[in-house]
Amino acid sequence: MGAFKPWHIVVMILVVVLLFGSKKLPDMARGLGRSMRILKSETEAMRGEDKNDEDDGRAEPKHSRQPLDSQPADKTDSAVIEGESVKDDRKTY
Repeated sequence: MGAFKPWHIVVMILVVVLLFGSKKLPDMARGLGRSMRILKSETEAMRGEDKNDEDDGRAEPKHSRQPLDSQPADKTDSAVIEGESVKDDRKTY
């Protein structure tokens, strides 16, 4: 009941042609193909990098974390901010 019949596909193609026009469809298909090619090459590059890290046995962590004890605790207490107070005369509605 929920499967597409051949005439469903034909109707969908006709709707797409009517919406976008026959002149723009080749450009849209070309752009979609380029995007898919770029996506494929990027995912292959990422897989290659992961595989190289595993082969070398030196998979490094993405983020280095510092322990909380090494950070100064009272750094904000010693900061002095000098400035001039300004009165805001703008009207708000």
